[in-house]
Amino acid sequence: MFAQCSPRCASSVLLLVLLCCILPPPALGSKSSEDIRCKCICPPYRNISGHIYNKNVSQKDCNCLHVVEPMPVPGNDVEAYCLLCECKYEERSTTTIKVIIIIYLSVVGALLLYMAFLVLVDPLIRKPDAYTQPLHNEEENEDARSLAAAPTPSGARANTVLERVEGAQQRWKRQVQEQRKTVFDRHKMLS
Repeated sequence: MFAQCSPRCASSVLLLVLLCCILPPPALGSKSSEDIRCKCICPPYRNISGHIYNKNVSQKDCNCLHVVEPMPVPGNDVEAYCLLCECKYEERSTTTIKVIIIIYLSVVGALLLYMAFLVLVDPLIRKPDAYTQPLHNEEENEDARSLAAAPTPSGARANTVLERVEGAQQRWKRQVQEQRKTVFDRHKMLS
């Protein structure tokens, strides 16, 4: 099956299989105990320090009487203590969090593998050619010789487009060299 599939198709199939393994089937849609909770934040009360209480209860039971255990105050102060507490029902999807983390780690891992490839393997693949370095040096020597050579006589007419382009290029190089001399040697700007 994968022999005829492109790399993009194979990665899509792999991602689909990964998601099927992580995500629960839709029939098991009930929330797990770590996906829901009731959080009560109770401030300091008389000689009792403030405290945060968490408990896995349903949304209708999310109040101080069901969440705060053990009750830190005696029976007649329970109502006053519970009025100070702020209880919130919280729901989250741990499956979504897991999928996002897996995608994030996959991207970071792929980037690290690519970096390792560039650092370790790429220099071995791209060995410097024995022919390109002498050619590059020869081009630099040609450029230096052409700049040192006297300009071509203006009376000679350029016959081809290539000769005209080469002539314009030589004039441009002479102008650049003159500007460099003026700016760097004489510290003046041309107008």
